Amino acid sequence: MNVPRLVVAAPSSGSGKTTVATGLMTALAARGLSVSPHKVGPDYIDPGYHALATGRPGRNLDPWLTSEELIAPLFLHGAHGADIAVVEGVMGLYDGVAGEGGFASTAHVAGLLAAPVVLVVDAASAGRSVAATVHGFRTFEDVRIGGVILNRIGSDRHERICRDAVEETGLPVLGVLRRRDDVAAPSRHLGLVPAAERRAEAVGAVERLGALVAECCDLEELVALARSAPRLAAVPWTPPTGRGSGRPVVAVAGGRAFTFGYEENVELLEAAGAEVVRFDPLHDESLPENTAGVIIGGGFPEMYAAELSANEPLRRRIARLALEGVVYAECAGLLYLTRELDGAPMCGVLDATAKMTPQLTLGYRNAVAVGDSVIARAGERVRGHEFHRTAVAPGHGAVAAWQWSTAGPEGFVHGNCVASYLHLHWAASPQAARRFVEAAV
Repeated sequence: MNVPRLVVAAPSSGSGKTTVATGLMTALAARGLSVSPHKVGPDYIDPGYHALATGRPGRNLDPWLTSEELIAPLFLHGAHGADIAVVEGVMGLYDGVAGEGGFASTAHVAGLLAAPVVLVVDAASAGRSVAATVHGFRTFEDVRIGGVILNRIGSDRHERICRDAVEETGLPVLGVLRRRDDVAAPSRHLGLVPAAERRAEAVGAVERLGALVAECCDLEELVALARSAPRLAAVPWTPPTGRGSGRPVVAVAGGRAFTFGYEENVELLEAAGAEVVRFDPLHDESLPENTAGVIIGGGFPEMYAAELSANEPLRRRIARLALEGVVYAECAGLLYLTRELDGAPMCGVLDATAKMTPQLTLGYRNAVAVGDSVIARAGERVRGHEFHRTAVAPGHGAVAAWQWSTAGPEGFVHGNCVASYLHLHWAASPQAARRFVEAAV
């Protein structure tokens, strides 16, 4: 398939990738193009803004969580019917899994997609030296950098110095963004505030980013660069079908408290025969009718602990479903299933308590299933990631879900409920969705 595409990368985090990528998506969509948004790595928050910018689901591309072989198929699946695709990178261009030589880096994914790269350079504290940065990134590995966007330029003179220097390297300057604070999205302890938590403000922020990029960047040249990408010799990924004897209702938590989840996970559930229905634990006092399974993904329940606790009817209903049906929870969902979170009563499905901590825990994990559960069999290996500032203290007799080298047993298997800090991309293990649906039936 031939999908025009480009990757927005940077020398380091904080250089302006999200500003440029989201603004470019918005500006191109405003011109009537169907834009397919993608994000390198396991990040859940940026794709929420990408979805607002384009009207299409934001999708992640992570060769460590899925595989190298799945990156092009997953990209083509997400980009089906689009006029152009914009891929936002992660961290610095060459930063990937620690000790793995750039594996799962933005450069790695750009290579797997044969996509040209636009390098966003923060020039706030530099002049001609930006050319040395650009030259170094261009020659470090065999990555096709097609142009540069200068960010946080302070004046016309500053722009001329930086522009002339970059053009000495032979690369074009495709945009120049001045220093501005009115287009930034608010942050907190785990990064940007998710778009779903501030939708009205997020829409305005995305629109301002689009106007900024349209004004300050050469959209025609950026589109031409995207169209220079060669045809991909890959077949689009398709979720394997496996409908059984029933069509169970699987309720997936959403709303402001539970905003993290991969789009492909839901598509796999539907392909396995589930009828997927959304519910909001902040407002819905009951689960959707005939719910047989519940999936509660990641998010920020610690920000809404009082409201979640106040919805006692739903907490009781989920506790009953944990006895009658099947439940799968990741990270925030794990916290919601404990007895209490920072002293606020939760669902009480698990004999455990949770609390906020000052320590950030994050990273990729090679995990092994400790025992059988509704998604895995004992001894099976999966790759996931964790990202949180909370801790869970289990009660006596807890049965763990996973084991990995950097920690002891982690998570819980309690009857037909499995909950842990581990985030999984089920495209790498589609049997998890099939097993969950079969258990729901």
